[in-house]
Amino acid sequence: MTHQVDEDLWTEFHRVVNMTSRELADWLRTRSASEDEEVLPDQAGTETGRHVHNILGKRKVDLTADDERVMRNVVDRVHAERRDDLEPTQGQPNWRHRLMTIGHDPLKPV
Repeated sequence: MTHQVDEDLWTEFHRVVNMTSRELADWLRTRSASEDEEVLPDQAGTETGRHVHNILGKRKVDLTADDERVMRNVVDRVHAERRDDLEPTQGQPNWRHRLMTIGHDPLKPV
């Protein structure tokens, strides 16, 4: 069952999520790897990070209401932590890594 997602949300989500699907998947695997174990690729990262990765692989017409909820959450989180212009910004590594987990690299232009 598909869900009609607002065009403005679709556009803004793809503006703030400035990592490619591949970059995000690689980052989620990197963040989840430890000295003792490596999780399965489809279980790497946070639930939100995995959901963002899945959304990046979908067409707009294939999105669900849950996808829309995650998209709004990601847009709100990025805007809450960044200036409105989203210019590349050097910050603390933990801050950058936290944002990268949801698909936004603050050092990358949007």
